[in-house]
Amino acid sequence: MSDPRTTPSIFTRGAVDLGALRPASKPAPAGPAGPAASPAAPANPGGAPPVVIDVTEANFQTTVLELSMTTPVILDFWAEWCEPCKQLSPVLEKLAAEGGGSWVLGKVDVDANPRLAQALRVQGIPMVIAVVGGQLVEGFTGVLPETQIRQYVDAVLKAGGVEVAAPEDPRLDAADDAMMTGDLDAAEAAYRKILAESPQDHAAESGLAQVELYRRVTGVDAEKALARAAADPDDLEAQQLAADIEVLSGQAPEAYERLVAAVRRSSGDERDSVRKHLLSLFTVAGPDDSAVASARRALARALF
Repeated sequence: MSDPRTTPSIFTRGAVDLGALRPASKPAPAGPAGPAASPAAPANPGGAPPVVIDVTEANFQTTVLELSMTTPVILDFWAEWCEPCKQLSPVLEKLAAEGGGSWVLGKVDVDANPRLAQALRVQGIPMVIAVVGGQLVEGFTGVLPETQIRQYVDAVLKAGGVEVAAPEDPRLDAADDAMMTGDLDAAEAAYRKILAESPQDHAAESGLAQVELYRRVTGVDAEKALARAAADPDDLEAQQLAADIEVLSGQAPEAYERLVAAVRRSSGDERDSVRKHLLSLFTVAGPDDSAVASARRALARALF
């Protein structure tokens, strides 16, 4: 299993034959015929099906494939040792609870279920994909802002024929959809149009900063980039690229700390370049992020 820090891409693509994960059919036991029961998640003691379930290689057929015929299932691939997973999972669990059963969150421990992770082409964690009607819906790797995770959930629900609330700003929804599908040019154009009309739109600012971030890491070998930064702390270009990778891997506080340290070690135009790069990463997270507030204070101390 790849370390999440070496997996900067947020998009998961490629066909996966989910049929291969179905166990061979078994003859039905003899007995009186009756109506077939609809697949559902295991019931809670109170009778209502849970919105968060543990998925294993043994129960994948019933808890994911069969359930997905009636209810979208979003899979969260995690491991106990994965720190970014501990940031993403609570957000997914909160959204599942808010969904009230409109979708189910399936949690997959990749260490306990390596064959399942391999079959679904899990290259890094945390990774999120969905299954709707027995078909795979592409997802993302790493930790995204909650607003984007909500948009992904809405897209999954729409794919499953579930009615979702209309977005507050259709322009922003269209821009976010373009970014989630990897059309960065369309996303950039849409965000810039919003900002031309509403210069103080923080969501559009964040979206545009994310587009620029994804472009900077496209085609980058994350493992080599991180090694280069570790080998030479004074290589400011390497430090900035490593920070980009860390942000996309859900390690934003570490990225901020890295660049604050680079600000302390630099001066003149180089220092200003690092400072601006750090500010762009703050914009990705948004103005209300607690880690950003702490990092801004650290940056101020480093500058003055």
